[in-house]
Amino acid sequence: MRLKHFSLTYGEQILKALGDESRLRILHLILRNQEMCISDLEQVLDFTQTKTSRHLSYLRNAGLVISRKLDQWVFYALKDETIDYVTQIYSYMERDTLLQKDQEVYQILFSNRELAVNKLQMRRWTAS
Repeated sequence: MRLKHFSLTYGEQILKALGDESRLRILHLILRNQEMCISDLEQVLDFTQTKTSRHLSYLRNAGLVISRKLDQWVFYALKDETIDYVTQIYSYMERDTLLQKDQEVYQILFSNRELAVNKLQMRRWTAS
């Protein structure tokens, strides 16, 4: 789905949201990983829960991300109609070292989580 109407007011709202390094880093991680929860963003970016939530709220109010709740977790993803626009913006910044480092840290975090889940599952199978 594409953004159908891009008005000056909406453009200003989006550009203000993108005018902060923290929000740029958060949005990049969400774009690269489709969906992320607050705790993962906190760990990867070394932000407090308050700072992370505040920036996610700003991005949500700007119409860039949506949230969904699953049990006690809240996951954030890009709104379908903004994916093309955000992808285009980040294509210009794809070689930024800080954004690349954030993604590498997330990949390590994710792989460690997968290893932990696999170990737990193996224990359950061998204990039975």
